[in-house]
Amino acid sequence: MVYLTRRERFNAAHKLWVDEWSEEQNFELFGKCSNKNWHGHNYELFVTVKGTPDPVTGFIVDVKKLGKLIKTAIVDRVDHCNLNLDVPFIPKGMQPTTENLVILFWEELAPLLEDCELHCIRLHETENISAEYYGE
Repeated sequence: MVYLTRRERFNAAHKLWVDEWSEEQNFELFGKCSNKNWHGHNYELFVTVKGTPDPVTGFIVDVKKLGKLIKTAIVDRVDHCNLNLDVPFIPKGMQPTTENLVILFWEELAPLLEDCELHCIRLHETENISAEYYGE
C-alpha cells in the first residue's frame, strides 16, 4: 500500500461562539477566536490517499486530477469565505473548529474518489494547531 499526500491552501474567516453564553464565557473558553468581528486563518489542507501503483503509470492516482477534485469539493467552497455563514456543508450552529472541519471535508471528498481510497485529512489552522481525521 502506498500513501500519497496532496497539499492545498485556502484562507477563511470564522468565529467560535456559543449564543447561549455571555460574552465573558465565550472569551474565557475561546479567547480571541470569539472576536465579535471574526478572525481569519491561512489554512493548509493535506489530503492523503492510499492505493496500489498502476503497473503502467506508477500512479495510485493522477495527482492533477486529485488536486482539481480537492479544489472543487472543498477549497473553492471555503476559500475567502466566512465558515460560520457562507459554506453550505457546514451545519448552522456547528463550531467551525479545525476538528469539525476535517470531518466535514472527509464527508465531502471521500465519496468522490474513484481510483484510490481516502486515508487522512489533515488541516493546519496555524503553525501550532492542526487536526487529522482518518474516517473513524
